[in-house]
Amino acid sequence: MSRGPSLKSVARAAGVSVSSVSNAYNKPEQLSDAVRARILQVAREQGYAGPDAAARSLRSRRAGAIGLLFTEQLSYAFSDPYSVGLLAGVAEVAEQFRSGLLLIPVAPIDSTDPEAIDISVQAVRQALVDGVIAYCVDPEHPAYKVIHSRGLPVVATNDVPGLDHHVLIDEVGSTRMVGQHLRKLGHRRVGVVLTSHSHGSELNVIEADASHLLDFEEHRLQGFREGLGKTAEIVAVTGGHNSIESGRIAAAELLDRADRPTAIMATSDVMALGVLQALDERRLVPGKDISVTGFDNIPQAAGAGLTTVSQLIAERGRLMGRMLLDPDYTETRVVLPTELIVRASTGPARN
Repeated sequence: MSRGPSLKSVARAAGVSVSSVSNAYNKPEQLSDAVRARILQVAREQGYAGPDAAARSLRSRRAGAIGLLFTEQLSYAFSDPYSVGLLAGVAEVAEQFRSGLLLIPVAPIDSTDPEAIDISVQAVRQALVDGVIAYCVDPEHPAYKVIHSRGLPVVATNDVPGLDHHVLIDEVGSTRMVGQHLRKLGHRRVGVVLTSHSHGSELNVIEADASHLLDFEEHRLQGFREGLGKTAEIVAVTGGHNSIESGRIAAAELLDRADRPTAIMATSDVMALGVLQALDERRLVPGKDISVTGFDNIPQAAGAGLTTVSQLIAERGRLMGRMLLDPDYTETRVVLPTELIVRASTGPARN
């Protein structure tokens, strides 16, 4: 049984050493132009594509790339405004340090498909990366065990026990500001629109403390409640993963109730844009009939007149990239500031 082309077969045919063939691909400056051209010509004739990347990374102990782990579909990274901003910040630092960026979507820990979790964990095990950024990955996700077993450095966007590197915001304190703002405006019956890992259109109405939420959602809901005070009535609803349609579906449930809330707080601007759509469909005016708030201050928020929490999205990505790639950056835990941006979508509660 004949074997495929290899370093040795190309070296024999070209009349050079195996190291010379390797240098033709990895260290071309060490060969004359004529010798390198002859080696590459022989390689093309034999169908040899070059040294194996995985084997080369094992020898050098450097893959030349960092991985970004997230529990959403791959297309989400390019369509969600927050994700796009975060990736831009990471990519800026990766370019500076001549590193690649590998996106690794993993099945969420509460997935109903165990095989999907196993497949995604295997992807983490095989990924050729020098470090990992964990973007909103549940602290209990089995991918962390694989990362630890490989000895890879990891930076997380949420507080994960056992990790040394984090770039965070004060989730509770940020939404507490929103709750306090609405409380001053007289709002006592409030709906909260949350995200979940579900990609279906099925609506789930949940009690504030009776369902497992994404960890950052739990913190934001806690902040809302603290800001509104103990006497406030809160109904929390999720229409699915972070999308405008999910926000619209969840808001419809709240707005069509007999005891309709006077304000709706969404845990992302994307969901809040869906809430605004639901108001428009019912000819309700944001800030007058119903107050609406979001979170993130994505570019679309200003145009929509959305009251929201502003955070430094791209800077968060830059800092995570630096923690992995910049040997001169020594910070291991950074909590970035947030700011409440008040716009026209909030106003006094109507009786």
